[in-house]
Amino acid sequence: MESSWTSAKSPRRGDPIAPEYFRAIAEGTVDWESWLSGEGEVLWVNEAVERFTGYAPDECLAMDDYPLPLIVPDDRQRMAVHMKDAAGGSTKNNIEFRVLHRDGSTPWVAISWQPLRGRDGEALGFRASVRDVTEKHAMREQLRLQNEHLEQLVQERTAKIAQLEEHRLKMEQLAAIGELAAGVAHEINNPLAGIRNAFALLKRHLSKDVKHYDKLELIDDEIERISGITHQMYQLYRPSEQTASTFSMDEIQQHVLSLTLPTARKSRVTVDWDTDPLPAGEGLEMNEVHLRAGEVKQILINLIHNAIQASEKGERVQVTVKPSTGGVRIEVTDFGCGVPDELREKIFFPFVSTKIAKVGQGMGLGLSVTKGLVEGMRGDIRLQSRIGEGTCFTVELPRRLSSI
Repeated sequence: MESSWTSAKSPRRGDPIAPEYFRAIAEGTVDWESWLSGEGEVLWVNEAVERFTGYAPDECLAMDDYPLPLIVPDDRQRMAVHMKDAAGGSTKNNIEFRVLHRDGSTPWVAISWQPLRGRDGEALGFRASVRDVTEKHAMREQLRLQNEHLEQLVQERTAKIAQLEEHRLKMEQLAAIGELAAGVAHEINNPLAGIRNAFALLKRHLSKDVKHYDKLELIDDEIERISGITHQMYQLYRPSEQTASTFSMDEIQQHVLSLTLPTARKSRVTVDWDTDPLPAGEGLEMNEVHLRAGEVKQILINLIHNAIQASEKGERVQVTVKPSTGGVRIEVTDFGCGVPDELREKIFFPFVSTKIAKVGQGMGLGLSVTKGLVEGMRGDIRLQSRIGEGTCFTVELPRRLSSI
């Protein structure tokens, strides 16, 4: 026999509604609904619990400490405290935790609860409603990761800006130093030329039998060294006045060999050359380049002299010239003591030298000048060095220097 409420017409506004209708609403809701007593004992669970947890309502009713067995262990203690508060009459909304589903998955849910009371105000326990927030939680986590990534990008950009600003200040300082050095060199050159001419005249009219005549050669060498230093100081700031021309790298090699041989012999260091032919192309014959010949020669001389000075007697310096992508690569390698770590980042700065322990071997201008010459021809110079094993300077130059 049908019950009175199923056989009757659907209720209308104002009509009394049978309790069975409310049960149908509770059972049919999408959320996971529970009714627990004031002692925290589960009294009723709707069928939606199986979709959330994989467990049927009757299985849930048979559980001790429901709903704690359905919660992941990491969240269980926290939720136990909340369930105790709920049994005590509290009200809370959207407390998130992870469900321990029967299939092993751990979806995120949010629970809200409020106390239940009868018509006479008597306590009937509390109602708990759980909804799925897995997608919301995933989006929130993705947003958090994106924010972290954005913060990292901002920090990197801020650090890069600070680095560029520091680099700009250093460049301004170096430009000021270079301008000052060029001015000092220009002022020194004038009286130095007078000293050199007067000394040459005096030396020419003195007999070799004069006491200490042998010291005149030392004075001449020191005047020449001062001249070389002022020339390097002047090159720090002076714009290049040379124009590019077509020449053979073989010619440059022969000139540099003859100019560096006296220094190599004096230091008892062997300079070995290893050259690969540059192929014809770009309107150039084999082994030809279109660069500033004097500056290419100066780059090689500076690097070879540095390598010789870094070498001990009996050691060798290796010079390699070979084609590279779109240009020519020059490598000058010594097998000396290497460049200390604290000097590598500023080795190309003016007045920075590894030779301070060897009096008379320079003011640290050669590499600054070399870097300026290389970059002035749109090239690049870099350093590789290991303490106790040696140092290699690599210069990359274009095969043809276009008008600048």
